[in-house]
Parts: sequence; structure tokens; C-alpha cells
Amino acid sequence: QVQLVESGGGLVQAGGSLRLSCAASGGTFSRYAMGWFRQAPGKEREFVARILRSGGITDYEDSVKGRFTISRDNAKNTVYLQMNSLKPEDTAVYYCAAKTGGSSSIGSLYDYWGQGTQVTVSS
Repeated sequence: QVQLVESGGGLVQAGGSLRLSCAASGGTFSRYAMGWFRQAPGKEREFVARILRSGGITDYEDSVKGRFTISRDNAKNTVYLQMNSLKPEDTAVYYCAAKTGGSSSIGSLYDYWGQGTQVTVSS
């Protein structure tokens, strides 16, 4: 059983930056592909970014490409989401998730989820 705990959310002005962290425990972190998802009020959860177990290949939702960067440190059992040039439409609860096997943009394929961290971008 893997436990995931997100941190780093908060309130930021448009154009600002935040770095989200997701600390994993209870499993062998390097065995899991990781993803970040977000859910805005009244909207469905959506894919944001994903990274392979080794960290070699990443993928992003179109609206965050060039602004967000996903990375991981397997020695620290942590995955990160660096978010730059934030926009009000990035406001959401951000969740990290873990799955065995390859990474995916489909949330239902992930086995473990964190509790989420709120990101609010003011205009």
C-alpha cells in the first residue's frame, strides 16, 4: 500500500510560480509511474502531467506544456510539479497518483492517490 502526500499549494498571482511536491511512502517508489491531475470546481478531474518510473520520459496536457515541469527524485521518494506562468484557469485541487507499469494520462488506471493540494491563481 502506497501513501501519497501532496504539499506546496497556495495562493499566487497570475504569472507567478509554485512547486508542488508529492511524497510517497509504504512502497518501492521507483516501481511506480507517477502522474499529476487536477480538478477545478464543477469540472471533472483532468490529466496534467506524467512521468515514467525512471523519470526519462514525461508528457503534459496541452494547456500546461511549456509552463509546467514534472520531475521525480527516486532517492527521496518524491515527485514534483514545477508550475510557472500560472493562469487563473490553473486554479484547482492538484492530486498526485501512482500506478504500476507504464505511465498514463487516464486517471482510472492509477492505483493510489493523494489527498490533494489547493492551488489558487488570482487575476
